[in-house]
Amino acid sequence: MGQPFIQLLVLVGIAVFLIIRLKSVLGTREGFEKPPIDPASAPEPSRPSRFEVIEGGPDRDIIDHVPDGSSAAKSLAAMKMAEPGFSVSEFLGGAGGAYEMILMAYENGDIEPIRPFLSPEVYDSFAAGVAHRQEQGLTIEANFVGLREANLHDATFDRGTGEAEITVRLIAELTSVVRNAAGEIVEGDPHEIKRQRDVWTFARVMGADDPNWQLVATGE
Repeated sequence: MGQPFIQLLVLVGIAVFLIIRLKSVLGTREGFEKPPIDPASAPEPSRPSRFEVIEGGPDRDIIDHVPDGSSAAKSLAAMKMAEPGFSVSEFLGGAGGAYEMILMAYENGDIEPIRPFLSPEVYDSFAAGVAHRQEQGLTIEANFVGLREANLHDATFDRGTGEAEITVRLIAELTSVVRNAAGEIVEGDPHEIKRQRDVWTFARVMGADDPNWQLVATGE
């Protein structure tokens, strides 16, 4: 047996020995295994989501319309406690609709249908204005173009009686002309759009069966 062959056998033996030693130290891989991950490139372990606690925080339905902590905000919060279903935003939407209905009824001189939505004092004032126009032989032709603003101005709440009052600033656009008994225009232009500004106060007993608010005061 030649010396080169003997050297080859020795090298093979050394290689087999090294393989056996490596298996005993590292173990073996069976089936599909993911490659090792470089710690430097490994993503950070996911953390539980943090949920924002909103209980006890500001009520957006209130502070979107009046300053947080103001007397009006406190009154609105008390209204919600007395009647949990009350919404300031929904009230303002309803106030805008009531404004158009009441204003047009007064302009057209037909206020009897809106009587349930007026306090006795406001109804009497409106009725006196309509009667004065009729005595002079005047009529008004008005067309409501659109409501531009309905912003909450103030709010009060009587915890003893449950009566709430909310004052709203309203701006609308309309056309209006005044005609005399002969039908002639004595004031206004049917093609001119004018702005009407009012400050109206609505009242209601919170928690009452009747959901309707009444107009209790008007101003500019």
